Amino acid sequence: MAIEPDTKDWTWVLQRACNECGFDPADYPPQAISQHHRDAFPRWQRVLERADASERADENAWSGLEYSAHVRDVYLLFTERTQLMLDEDDPQFENWDQDRTAEEKNYAAEDPRRVGEELATAGERYAALLDTVTDWDRTGLRSNGSRFTIGTLTQYGWHDVVHHLHDVRG
Repeated sequence: MAIEPDTKDWTWVLQRACNECGFDPADYPPQAISQHHRDAFPRWQRVLERADASERADENAWSGLEYSAHVRDVYLLFTERTQLMLDEDDPQFENWDQDRTAEEKNYAAEDPRRVGEELATAGERYAALLDTVTDWDRTGLRSNGSRFTIGTLTQYGWHDVVHHLHDVRG
């Protein structure tokens, strides 16, 4: 069964805490987030090792496998966007439809072990890139007009990981 696409603008999580997952941007200075990502990799591995990793607990939410594949792709996307912000002045990001990506890549049919390896590799690449950042104020523009600095993009991406770990009880 198809899941209702998420069309919400989640940029509000940069101003206040998320009541669903408890993320508060004030708790996460961008310069410290790379280590938080590294600390999260084992939690994702445990989600993917569950016997029910590919089962949806309810028809309105992805399975642990699907959320893990999504987070892998978030790491790839945020690495690309952060690198653009480092290389170019005020780049504009192409729109990314996470729901279309999930369908096109068929997240539900992916191999959990491979997803776990790819998530850790992509996440480490992103964390390593964050470790090199010296100018957290460089900017980029999302296709919907939201302006990010590298710092706010880093916090926004970390919220995605935290929120989805909450979704899968990871």
